[in-house]
Amino acid sequence: MFGFYRVGVAVPKIAVADVEANLDAVLRLIEESHESAPSVLLFPELTLTGYTASDLFFQDTLWQAQERAVATLCEHTASVDTMIVMGVGILHRGRRYNCALVTQRGKILGIVPKSVLPNTKEFYEKRWFVSGKDIRNETLSFASQGAIPFGVDLLFEDASYLSVGIELCEDLWSFVPPSLYQAASGATLLLNLSASNELIGKAAYREHLVRSQSARCVAAYAYASSGTGESSTDTVFGGDAMVAENGALLCRAERFARESQYRFADVDLQKLRALRLAETSFADEEIMSYRRIALDPVPTPVSLSRPIDPHPFVPTDPAQRKAHCEEIIAIQSHALLKRLEHTGIKKTVIGISGGLDSTLALLATHRAFEIAGLPNHHIVTVSMPSDATSTRTKKNAKALCEALGTDYREVSIANETRHMLEAIGHDGVAHDIAYENTQARLRTSILMNMANMEAALVIGTGDLSEIALGWSTYNGDHMSMYAINASVPKTLVRYLIGYFAEKEPKLRKILEDILDTPVSPELIPSSDGKIAQETEKIIGPYELHDFFLYHFLKYGAEPEKIRYLANIAFKTRYDDATIVKWLRLFLKRFFAQQFKRSAMPDGPKVGTVSLSPRADWRMPSDAVAKQWLQRLD
Repeated sequence: MFGFYRVGVAVPKIAVADVEANLDAVLRLIEESHESAPSVLLFPELTLTGYTASDLFFQDTLWQAQERAVATLCEHTASVDTMIVMGVGILHRGRRYNCALVTQRGKILGIVPKSVLPNTKEFYEKRWFVSGKDIRNETLSFASQGAIPFGVDLLFEDASYLSVGIELCEDLWSFVPPSLYQAASGATLLLNLSASNELIGKAAYREHLVRSQSARCVAAYAYASSGTGESSTDTVFGGDAMVAENGALLCRAERFARESQYRFADVDLQKLRALRLAETSFADEEIMSYRRIALDPVPTPVSLSRPIDPHPFVPTDPAQRKAHCEEIIAIQSHALLKRLEHTGIKKTVIGISGGLDSTLALLATHRAFEIAGLPNHHIVTVSMPSDATSTRTKKNAKALCEALGTDYREVSIANETRHMLEAIGHDGVAHDIAYENTQARLRTSILMNMANMEAALVIGTGDLSEIALGWSTYNGDHMSMYAINASVPKTLVRYLIGYFAEKEPKLRKILEDILDTPVSPELIPSSDGKIAQETEKIIGPYELHDFFLYHFLKYGAEPEKIRYLANIAFKTRYDDATIVKWLRLFLKRFFAQQFKRSAMPDGPKVGTVSLSPRADWRMPSDAVAKQWLQRLD
């Protein structure tokens, strides 16, 4: 379903060398997982014997018991669609190998040997096993099944997005983990069967390894390690198990649990494929020679266990959000400083409306001037009220500029608007698109001319959300000399202004009122001096459009998937009909308004999503939205 797969990690409570008891523990965990129906279920290293059996690995009795147990396991799981991966020891051509055994519906699909064997300090693995790093294109017989693919050259794949690569414990800790080659050759899910003992600080480093490898490989990475049932003669095993996706930890088991544990997480492999294609040099990596073992269809989630963030541009953690805001402001301000230094300009001109976007542009510009030691009065702030300007926004614009010590000026465009409308034969009564855009273009003309007079730079105020929807007047507020907000979405603009409200007490009251003011272009007059237009009533909620933009642009998600995710993320706020309504509008406007993006001014990229035609997004202005809209019918 939309590329989602459920990955389970299981840590059985074992008894060292008691194969029958360990098999019972494994079968109980498989049964426990049945209700959640994982696509893949991962067990630790040497699951049935225990990793710490030591010189008992020299005993044929142990190996024979393990082989019988695997045969029994296959009988008991003949109707299980889940891909089951567990640790076993294998005798092959007079050598012992520490391996991962892969089964589905009672059939052994393949066996992958460990490549890197630890042999330092508490580990003596080479005493019992040899490396299988050079084994390719081989088969063997095991547990009454023959012609089983054996080697490090195995990937297990379904007909869709699932491609599984496997490594064992020390493989991950090595200089060049096998998972790098597996991912480069297409593996989207990487599994690690492990027996990692507990030491002070090791758990944090282990998590870092798993998360960083999932990010480096742009993959999902599942890890399952031996639990407390292992011998504590000289070491203790905590049963660490986790699932990560592209650097994010999705779930983790409790360490030092006294009973068996099962955890699962839903991973988005379609998203990972899109990221590899769009944002990495993945396609340039060498494809290694792997045998690709076909899986029968595996279970996929009917409903997702993972939360879907309704505001993907905004960090949910307050501390992270604060750091995020500080970094964005630093990027914006230093980007502007570079432009000022390059041009030799020491003044700026900003049109101030009392709305969110012009407020952020001013705050970022003010920060740049602070860093450069330039006087605040070199920031020329211009309020250009018309008959449609509300008392509230006009008051807030002036108060903010005065509080920041800018060169505040007020230029009414009411008369000039009437003259321009008369000049083009407009009656001045109809509040149509010509009426609205005449005001927007007049304002831009005033700013440009004033900038020439002051030897200044016009700072653009439009944000990423408006650029995506084309919610600007071509050659009006669409144009500037430097678009400082160009890659900041509206949902994030709010948090950035909130950040300044908390940081600057003298600005708090003004900024809080600006945050409480409905978003409006203020191009249609009202009779009572209040806002007559509310943007979100016309084009829909910005939180929805930002959600659509994020998944459409960053992951190339098809409309049905965006709709599905939005219904989860906003289930308490919008019904499906509302989501589809605004998603259709988003797609229509996104395609129809590309011509504005093709001619947009320079502006700094601050996040992973940008619509600059010189950076992230190149699209014909006459591309057709039909194929995308049909998916919502």
